[in-house]
Amino acid sequence: MHLLVALDESEPGWAALEYALSEHPDDELTVVHVVNLSESGYGEVGHLGTGTMLEQRRERAAALFERARERSGGHSFDTELIEGRPARAIVDYAREHPVDRIVIGSHGRTGVSRALLGSVAERVVRRAPVPVTIVR
Repeated sequence: MHLLVALDESEPGWAALEYALSEHPDDELTVVHVVNLSESGYGEVGHLGTGTMLEQRRERAAALFERARERSGGHSFDTELIEGRPARAIVDYAREHPVDRIVIGSHGRTGVSRALLGSVAERVVRRAPVPVTIVR
């Protein structure tokens, strides 16, 4: 089985990776991190330029992947840095690659905060071409 694990710098993101490593130790894993330049701070693109900002995000992603390898207990996995809006980028990646399941973390927000902030995990579940495991 080939699992796609969505990793960001949040605790739910780390929980998703830990779940995948512990529950699927013999399966193929691809850990993805999404860079979303549309979420940049006000003036960040104008100040730094998209090229510089993208390079900074790539460097942060490389450091994130390195921490993931350190925390993996020796498990091997592939990593991919993808660009775009997180939910769409994750779903598109799963459609374009031989992925059998997506593992993603969720903050577990409910009510008004979920309605206002939306949920990447929820959007992935609705649109994914494969089963999704949500880890809280």
